[in-house]
Parts: sequence; C-alpha cells; structure tokens
Amino acid sequence: MKCLLLANESAEVLFYWTDTEFEQRVQEQYGVSQEEGERLPAFEDSINTLFAPIIISCSTMVDRLGDNYTSFSTENNHIYVLHQFEECLYIAVNGDGDETEEDLKRKIFVMKKLTEIMFGMVTFSGALLRKELRPQDTEQRNRLWKKLRSLLETYSRLRENDQSFLVEAVERLIHPTLCEQCIEFLERRLVQQINSNMDRMGEEVLHAFILVHTKLLAFYSSRNASNLYSSDLLALIILVQDLYPSKINLDETSEMAEDSLQTLEAPTPDPSAPSRVFLESKECPMPHSMYCLPLWPGITLVLLTKIPNSHVATSVCYFLEAFVKLEKRLCEGHEGAAAMRGQPSVQEQRSRLEKLIKTWAGMDIQVSGQQNFKNKAFSRSGSGFTRDLLPSCRNMKTQLCGVYRQFFAAECMGSSQRLAPHLQERALSMVQEKLMDWKDFLLVKSKRNITMEFPGLIHFIYVDRSNGQMIAPSLNVTDRTVSELGKGPLADFIKKKVWSLVATAQRYLQKGYATLTLRDGDYFYCYFLWFENETGYKLEVIDIPSSPDDGAPVGMLTCDYYRKLLRYYSKKHQNEVVKCYELFTVHLGVIPNEYILQHCSQLARKLWEPTRIPLL
Repeated sequence: MKCLLLANESAEVLFYWTDTEFEQRVQEQYGVSQEEGERLPAFEDSINTLFAPIIISCSTMVDRLGDNYTSFSTENNHIYVLHQFEECLYIAVNGDGDETEEDLKRKIFVMKKLTEIMFGMVTFSGALLRKELRPQDTEQRNRLWKKLRSLLETYSRLRENDQSFLVEAVERLIHPTLCEQCIEFLERRLVQQINSNMDRMGEEVLHAFILVHTKLLAFYSSRNASNLYSSDLLALIILVQDLYPSKINLDETSEMAEDSLQTLEAPTPDPSAPSRVFLESKECPMPHSMYCLPLWPGITLVLLTKIPNSHVATSVCYFLEAFVKLEKRLCEGHEGAAAMRGQPSVQEQRSRLEKLIKTWAGMDIQVSGQQNFKNKAFSRSGSGFTRDLLPSCRNMKTQLCGVYRQFFAAECMGSSQRLAPHLQERALSMVQEKLMDWKDFLLVKSKRNITMEFPGLIHFIYVDRSNGQMIAPSLNVTDRTVSELGKGPLADFIKKKVWSLVATAQRYLQKGYATLTLRDGDYFYCYFLWFENETGYKLEVIDIPSSPDDGAPVGMLTCDYYRKLLRYYSKKHQNEVVKCYELFTVHLGVIPNEYILQHCSQLARKLWEPTRIPLL
C-alpha cells in the first residue's frame, strides 16, 4: 500500500507512482473501468479525485498562514507525509506499515534529487517543470513516467538491500594495487585517447569510473572537471542500476560454486545513446552526457562528458541568482539601492544582461519580458526597485530557466550530439582487454569485499563522510548465498539488526547525539561520529546542532547533511582540513563493554589507512 505523488499549486498531478495494492484499493474505491484503453486515464482521474482535497488544503494553509502540515495519519492507519518544494507539493503514502514517516520523507527527498539530476535548473520553475513532467504528447508522458517509476523502484530496492544506499555512501572495492592500476589506465590511456579524437563531436570526457554492481572499482576526473559530489555519484549509480539491474545469487553447480553471480534479465538499452544528466557544481547544475557501457554482466564503465555550450549554464545561473536575491530583498521590504546591496552595480548588471540576450538572439534563443523589466526598473517613468517589480522579476526567472531548458533539455539532444559509436566501442574494448583476467575475481570480490577479525564482532559499517565512501562486510541473505555471516535466515536476521541500528543512530544524530550504545537482547549496538585532521589526529568533541523535524533526512543522497556538518565544524578549524567519520558495530551481548569499545577503537584505526586510496 504505497504511493508517491507530485502536484502543483493548481492541484494538477505532475507525476505519480503506486504499488499494486494501492492501485487496487483506488480501483475498488472509485470503480475504475477495466476496459482496454480506458483504465489508465480513468485511474489518473481517480488519483486526482483522491488527492485534490489534500492538495487544495495545503495551498490554502500556505496562502493564509504561511505554513503547512508535514504529516498526518488516517483512521485506517495510512501515513501521509508532505513536503513543499517551491511550487511543487510532494506527497508520500504508506498503508501497510512497511515504511515509517522518516522513510517516506526520505523517499520524497530522493525523488526530488532524481528530478534535479534529470532536469537541472528547470526544477527552479514550477511552470517549466510541469512542461517536463506532463508533456502534451501522451506517449512521451507515459515513457517519462515509466522511467521515473523505474528509477524510484530501483532506489527502493537498493535502499532495502544495499548497505551503501542504507548509509548513503559509495562502497569501494578494496584492492589497492588493482585500483591504482585502473585509475592510471583511465587517465593515461582511455580518457586521453577519447579527448584527442576528432570524432568526439565537441564533447570532452571529464569523469570516468568503473562499477562492479554498485561498488566503485576506480574513478578518474580530468584536470578541467569540477568535483563530482558523492550525492551525485550515488544518484548516477541508481541510473546505472536502473539500466543494468543486478543481484548476487549462488549457484552450487557452477564452476565458481558459491562465488558465482547472476544478472537480472532486463531489456538491453542502446549503449551508444547517452543520457542527459545535471550535476552539482559551485556555479549551478551543469549539463553532462552520461554513457553507460556494460563490460560484462555486473561490471560497467561510465563516462561523463562536457557538452558544447555548457558555459551558457553558468551565465544563466549568474543572472538567475541575481534575480532570486533581488526578489528576496524586495519581499523583505528593501527598495531602491538597498534592494541591490551585495550585488554588482545596477549598470554593470544591465549591460551584461543585454549583451547576453543579444548573444542568445543570434542563436535563435528568445528571452521575452526583459524589456518590461528594464522599463520598470531603469526608466524614469518606471517604478524602480520597489515591490511593483516583483512580477517582472519572477517572470525573468522563468525566462532564464526557459533558456536553460532550450539549450540543455534531453529532447534537444540530436543523434549527432554524442561520441561516435566506434569511439565508444573502442573505449569498451580497451577496458575489457585491461580487466579480462580480473573479471571473475572482481565479481567475487564484490561479494566478499572485507572480512572481520574481532571475536564477538558480528558486523560493522565504516564511513568516511569527507569523501562519501564506506567499507563493510557483505550481507547476503538468500538461501543459496554464503557471506561472512553465513546464509539464509541467520544473515537475514543480522541484516534486520543492522538496518535497525542505522535508523536508530540517524534518528539520534538528528537530535544532536554523536555517540550511541544500545543493548538489544543478545546484541550490543554502537555508533560513533567523530572528526579528525588530515594526519589522523582526533579533534575535540563538539555539540552537534539538532535538525528541525521537517528538515531533510540524515544522509548524502537526499540533501548532504554531512557536508553541512563539516562546514559547521570547520568554522573552528579554519587552518586545517577537517575529516568526518562514522562507525556502526553490532557485537554479541556477552562481550564485556570494555572489550567492545576497544574493538571499535582498533577497528577504526585499522580501517583508516585503506581510505587514503585516491579514488575520488
């Protein structure tokens, strides 16, 4: 009984996803026709009818009170979680008890992240986002919604089964020698050869990385590239897993016995066709082309390229930010020169904007509304920088987002705007040749990444929040799969304990607690968050600020809680680089407390060195 829905202020549904049980319940409630060709439109009408009162109620509360409710439960124990992002309302529902309020909130924030990855700065404008999510062509809309639903289901599967998505950090394959060799290969041979080839059609490879299932083997960024944040890398792994979903199974009769892997059957996409993705940077969401090239089942090469005209995004973002600041100051009651305080001079802004609009006009990109803004802001007969300028200011924001959409929307990608197929095939064969002797080992290694050496220690997860990477023993729970914890029911039982520990620790971290010890029957949980400098010296403990109840969940994929936490802590250590680490452990309850704490300390020291491998 699950549902997620996006709607605008006009109570129009922009996207929805439901599971089978929720769909059946709605059909029973509204008597949806089962006739061929009528079911889908009728079901969408029923979804509109079901949620319209909630959406209108939220809009009314925002208009009259400037506030909104964030969650409620119904008499039949259905939980509703709501969150307003600009002009879009996100609603997540659970009616089977499988998800908590925090789970639903996280799902909402992940959905927002996925729309940002797919549409970039277009998400800043409700009107333009509506055009993207509800194209007039029904077939195009169905394709888009199918893709979004698939991404959401892929995320849910990974969140439920993959430790890296449980703690929202990238898991690395631990093999220093091979990792370093692969990084060197990506830099000196693969990327260099592609970027020096004339058939790259103006594109330039900025990032290249190799995944073994969801684990990172090697990562390389060119000198011209901006940082690829862990939140974006996790989102890209969701996209890769959506294209090539895989899971680990055991086949006792195979040559590799317990270490064999089987890839889920899935329609094979065209590897030569790139996806348009928008990645975070200091300036703005920058457009990239993403090429997913499957080497073997479970092993994928990913290339992220800079596209022609990407510099336009920076210019658009510069003026968009200026209009956002101006709108904010006008809303706060500042007028005249005070409204432009903290920004370049009015004449400089005006001159740069006019020059840019002329450049765009030469590229058949029209920006309407700028003359109206100039007349009101700069002419003697205009109102100047007063609240009367707000409608024109908001219109210019929409126009700038529209320019961004015209340049970089996915539908603008022509068949000629991509790396030549033979160049992609060459990249594929080069990496296959490099890893041919390693592929079986890598598939096994992805399941047996690291082992435990402390008596009484059942499981641990170690996270370096400074670079968004984690290390943990495998947790495989199928009856035919063996892991460090055995197989079948035992591993599944421990998995539930680990998932519970992480949820509990994150709940307390939101309240400002950096340390947690908890006894649960025959088990003892520990959680620690601490800070170090670059040399590994542990820094002093501070009071961590608590998060508001309606804030983003703790994690890196949803809103990068830890990046904000590092900025907060670094204010007191401005002359040194601050690192942040987490350790989750599960011990047998019979182990004395002093030994448990000693294990945790020794484990953290032991795992400190491998994190220095320069993968990111």
